[in-house]
Amino acid sequence: MGKGKLLLVSFTSSVLTALLVFALLFYTGVLTKEGSYTLIIYGNNPEKLSVPRGIEKVNLIFVNSSLAQDVVVTRIFQETLPSVVHITTERNATGFSHPVPIEGTGTGIIIRDDGYILTNDHVVENASRIIVVLHTGEEYEAKLVGTDPMTDIAVIKIPASNLKPARLGNSSQLKPGQLAIAIGNPFRFDNTVTVGVISAINRTIEASRGYKIRGIIQTDAAINPGNSGGPLINSHGEVIGVNTAIFTTSEGFQGIGFAIPINTAREVAESIIEKGKVIRPWMGITGVDLTPQLAEELNLSIKQGAIVIDVTPGSPAEEAGLQGSEGVPGEESFRLGDIIVEMAGIEIKNMDDVINVVLMHKIGDTIEVKYYRNGEFNVTYITLGERPPNL
Repeated sequence: MGKGKLLLVSFTSSVLTALLVFALLFYTGVLTKEGSYTLIIYGNNPEKLSVPRGIEKVNLIFVNSSLAQDVVVTRIFQETLPSVVHITTERNATGFSHPVPIEGTGTGIIIRDDGYILTNDHVVENASRIIVVLHTGEEYEAKLVGTDPMTDIAVIKIPASNLKPARLGNSSQLKPGQLAIAIGNPFRFDNTVTVGVISAINRTIEASRGYKIRGIIQTDAAINPGNSGGPLINSHGEVIGVNTAIFTTSEGFQGIGFAIPINTAREVAESIIEKGKVIRPWMGITGVDLTPQLAEELNLSIKQGAIVIDVTPGSPAEEAGLQGSEGVPGEESFRLGDIIVEMAGIEIKNMDDVINVVLMHKIGDTIEVKYYRNGEFNVTYITLGERPPNL
């Protein structure tokens, strides 16, 4: 741990327990003689400790559990605020004889000290002008670096340097019940912090352009219009998600908010910055879910899978021999498309499974595909290509 770090230690019994905590911190290298630290000791019966000799500076704070959270949230908010920006956009409304500007608002996260900012695609979508305001009040006009509607992620850049990037965490290890802190500009109220927990993980939601975004974090930390693009933060002060949407029947927060996992957002942002776009594997089909009800209507012996409706000419799927559907169901000329039931050894229940398997692989990977056609199971091999940018 470096100088000036905040440590949170919990114990409920004796001084002996506390001394064991100190010993463990020294043994693991968390505490060193060179650093200065603030230790918040909390529990049911916190007891005063003496600072071990040889440490340059240790501030001990003894609090109960609820006050400990207050201290932690306040510290995290103060430390993260310089990495959070207010975004205002201008776009021209359509359907008028002359340009009618519409103003939008959102939040962004500084990810590099040279001006790169992470936000939502829907925050800057079709914007003719993007204005960024730092926590200091400094205002910059930003340029759009790139967007990825499939994950609702965008990267913008301002002509500034020596900015403070946010600390990005690891969203792959999240569990429901963990502390979640949201910072943003809801309803144009700057620098607002709300606190809750991670309610669920691996949700699927539909983005503004109709794309399904998978692996989403659900939280009950209040998220409202204007929070979009802002950070969702854990108890260590690390950004674990990018706030993106709410589920509501009143256009206001009702206890369910969603955030894009930071691992996904970071990967997308890096690709946009380095390559100008997000490169994804692609097989070249469109399809629908085979449900038990549909299987009964089509008189099929299998009850689940992904029905291929269309195969893109020249795509990896066409080269592998997959066929789409033709004609109208019920007519003599109707031909049912291939039904994919397994890919790369993974059972396929619907089109979401197909997409997930493809995204698990890289461009150039060859995967085995098992499909059902005319009452028989067949196997083919598809070498994934690069997803065309116009799709």
